[in-house]
Amino acid sequence: MRRLRGPIATTPARISAPVAAAQAVRGVPAPVKAARPPVRREAGPFAPVPTDRSRGPQPRRAADVALAAAALAATSPLMLVAAVAVKLDGDGPLLFRQRRLGRDQRPFTMLKLRTMTPGAPSGPHERYIADLAAGPAAAQSGQLYKLTADPRVTTAGRWLRRLSVDELPQLINVLRGEMSIVGPRPALPYELEFYEPRHFERFAVRPGLTGLWQVSGRNRLGFLEMLDMDVEYVRRRSAALDALIVLKTPAALVGRTA
Repeated sequence: MRRLRGPIATTPARISAPVAAAQAVRGVPAPVKAARPPVRREAGPFAPVPTDRSRGPQPRRAADVALAAAALAATSPLMLVAAVAVKLDGDGPLLFRQRRLGRDQRPFTMLKLRTMTPGAPSGPHERYIADLAAGPAAAQSGQLYKLTADPRVTTAGRWLRRLSVDELPQLINVLRGEMSIVGPRPALPYELEFYEPRHFERFAVRPGLTGLWQVSGRNRLGFLEMLDMDVEYVRRRSAALDALIVLKTPAALVGRTA
């Protein structure tokens, strides 16, 4: 039998340890494993929006934590009174927990003081969002996200919503890192079907307690206009703009536009 000279061509996966050792002694270079080609993921309307995150200090996050902690301490007596009103108005949990979409469309549990009867269905609000997305005429029936004539809302809940006191527990979401003080409102999963492709830019940042459209008269804005203003905020985002929105929020609350 004729003896073969030279290394035997074989795949890296079939070379055993003894053969590899023998080849190393004879000076035969070890086969190089081919690099796997990168996997390309198609971008779609529901794909997370790429964000630029720095690994260094984050002054915005530090400011969020400081402001949220101070606001939580300052408003704790008000929240205590509101909590008593919620419990006296009927049975049910104190807090309302709802699944929302945050940065990169990651779901999280948003906290609010309960303003509706326990077990209230989401159907009326889903229909309202659909009507609002269809045209500005639906805005006459109530504020965005808050139906003023909603029969599901309790007596105490109407006052809490009018003063936006029901939103105060979201300061805990800010401390958790799920929300920011300023940013787009946390999106509801069932409203994404009405988004235009450009509107998914709003998921590039954390959602906020207040934002650009909240201080611009949200009861006069249509659904798509609100989304456009969220995108505008993301594109213009700066510390100066955040400070301006925070300063304008109390006046918006008094004017019942927030």
